[in-house]
Amino acid sequence: MGNPVVSHAAQVLAHVPGLARHGSKPSRELPRNAEVLAQFLGSLRSFDEAVAYLPHQAYIGALHPRDLPARPWVGAGPAAGRFTSGGEIMPEEEFLGLLACLDQFGLVTLDYEVAELAAAGLARHPLAKRLNLDRLAAASGDAEAVAAEHGSLPLHVARDRLAAGFRHAHDSDDALAAGVLLENLACKATGTLALLHLIDDHGIDPDSIDYVISCSEEAVGDRYQRGGGNMGKTIAEAAGLGQASGADVKNFCAAPVPALVIAGALVASGVFRNVAVVGGGSLPKLGMKFQGHLKHGLPVLEDVVGGSAALVTTDDGASPVMRLDGVGRHRVQAGSSNPLIMEALGVQPLEELGLSMLDVDDYATELHNPEITEPQGSGNVPERNYKTLAALAARRGDIGREAIPQFMAERGMPGFAPTQGHLASALCYLPHAVRRLTSGDATRVHMIAKGSLFLGRMTQASDGMSVLLERNQGS
Repeated sequence: MGNPVVSHAAQVLAHVPGLARHGSKPSRELPRNAEVLAQFLGSLRSFDEAVAYLPHQAYIGALHPRDLPARPWVGAGPAAGRFTSGGEIMPEEEFLGLLACLDQFGLVTLDYEVAELAAAGLARHPLAKRLNLDRLAAASGDAEAVAAEHGSLPLHVARDRLAAGFRHAHDSDDALAAGVLLENLACKATGTLALLHLIDDHGIDPDSIDYVISCSEEAVGDRYQRGGGNMGKTIAEAAGLGQASGADVKNFCAAPVPALVIAGALVASGVFRNVAVVGGGSLPKLGMKFQGHLKHGLPVLEDVVGGSAALVTTDDGASPVMRLDGVGRHRVQAGSSNPLIMEALGVQPLEELGLSMLDVDDYATELHNPEITEPQGSGNVPERNYKTLAALAARRGDIGREAIPQFMAERGMPGFAPTQGHLASALCYLPHAVRRLTSGDATRVHMIAKGSLFLGRMTQASDGMSVLLERNQGS
């Protein structure tokens, strides 16, 4: 069947300042201190500020990450558009409306005014024809009464105005609690939005897609099958992919690259012709580092949930080729220090192909925005990884030690992704990689993803996978 290719990719953000308090950290910390809550609410960004934020513009593809100016980025962006060819930043009222459009179980009740605003916005949306706006109309109601019900969550917009009530689905099943279901529906909505942009903006026939693999971080299930899934099939249905089925790949933040490799293997083997890989956003990570942001006088920067979608298909003679013979994996016997992980994922696959580290134009790894992570003490994650890669290149003799800064500047990039770990872990660079390998001047892009398995308390190990993308020789 030939080599699989990545033909198109799309990325979206939803600006959800009202939902930020429902992130895992804010939901635990804010109820303890009214003064901190007030400071949190007063530090939320407007939609225009979120759209103009330059890392967000890089995320939706309006500029390449290496074209970002020097920091600070807060307040540095000029007025900008919410849409790109293959992505957007959606305002909160519309996103709440999208939740209602995708809710099949009566979980969401929107305040009458919010429902009206959402309906008006979504009716004008380029994807309106693909949305079930009748469900949105049916979700309009007495949000205050629903929010007061036992087990329900009040959802807010505009600093502290009630926007919706969100119901639980069972009185005593923690997996069906309102907070968990909100996480799952938000993941479904962002993943669906990205997939809809993928098919609509690039003229893809929805019925041509055979399979959808989700690499998201949610846990869909009930008390007997917590985390059972299937978000892939869920998003396929929501996006109107009538001929598709789907499944999920779980690997903490590393999941996107295994998902891409599995998609490529399914295509290369002839099992399926067209496989979409989708990643919905992680609502628990909203506001995760808000304390550091408030301490340094910054707005709450983790106020967006992301989504990503890509199409893996048979070789079309033009799209970037996925080198299935250039897949790196973190073996059980490998150590879990960052240099050992990077050697396994970033160096060994190239050696096996007879390539030097200078044969790769772009290395895409954990591209977390440092303006988000540094104030809370997490450091500059991409810079740390690129230093490690450059040091490995020097150790191999591909560069001299004096060329380490040049290697980092030319083959690395600033972090630009929100702290939605799986999306930041290489996947966020995929639309840029497709453009660079088709209409740009890149020959190879190395996608490197890492995952912290030890967070689940089942193993002390880390994991990761990498895959090499190459310019198509037919292009």
